Amino acid sequence: MPLLEAKHVTIRFGGLTAVADFNLAIEPHELVGLIGPNGAGKTTVFNILTGEYQPTEGEIFFEGKSTLGLKPFAITALGVARTFQNIRLFKELTVLDNVKIGGHIHYKYSATSAVLHTNRYHQAEEDAEAAAIELLHIFNLDRRARDYSKNLPYGDQRRLEIARALAARPKLLLLDEPAAGLNTGETIELMEKIHEIRDRFNVTILLIEHNMELVMGICERIIVLNFGKTIAQGTPAEVRANPVVIEAYLGEPVTA
Repeated sequence: MPLLEAKHVTIRFGGLTAVADFNLAIEPHELVGLIGPNGAGKTTVFNILTGEYQPTEGEIFFEGKSTLGLKPFAITALGVARTFQNIRLFKELTVLDNVKIGGHIHYKYSATSAVLHTNRYHQAEEDAEAAAIELLHIFNLDRRARDYSKNLPYGDQRRLEIARALAARPKLLLLDEPAAGLNTGETIELMEKIHEIRDRFNVTILLIEHNMELVMGICERIIVLNFGKTIAQGTPAEVRANPVVIEAYLGEPVTA
């Protein structure tokens, strides 16, 4: 059974069809890329998968269970976490607190325990902080744990957002343009880190990315969207050589 399955998903906004008859099946531990020109519908797909949008038609299944009608927090609780195209950190909170917030669904104390500061509350807080520090260490951010997230360089903010998503202990991690704004060295480092976290946390990854070097270098399978429709899918080599994909990116037919 696929970890995630989208069946004939369509979403319309007024008279505009943003995504049409989208189908997707991702197996556990896969690393899959979702690419396409600007406006192709990639982030809209992420918003549907995470419950921010409800599809007009079709259905999403996670571990065989329909997510139709579920709110984003309920889908997160099932095991789906994401990052965003535009970084969404809590800028006035510390780096450490950002990661702890990401793991809040796993806190094992009641509101009463928090108010009364019981032993259970203190133990849970210690466990949450230790787990957050461990994640920050993976991304070389533990030394900045007490800094405000707004004071991090852009590349570190990108890494912090991934660490926060991992704090939710997802089975499926959705990365929306993780290499956006990164230089070549940072992108190469990110490629290695994505492979590392996939294997270390046994997490399945679906990513949106415009950096073709990253996509072709780490993804095992690639799906290509254009104007809300899937126009190709396959291995990186198959997608790279597909004339329909080349036409979509270059804007002109490919001749022999």
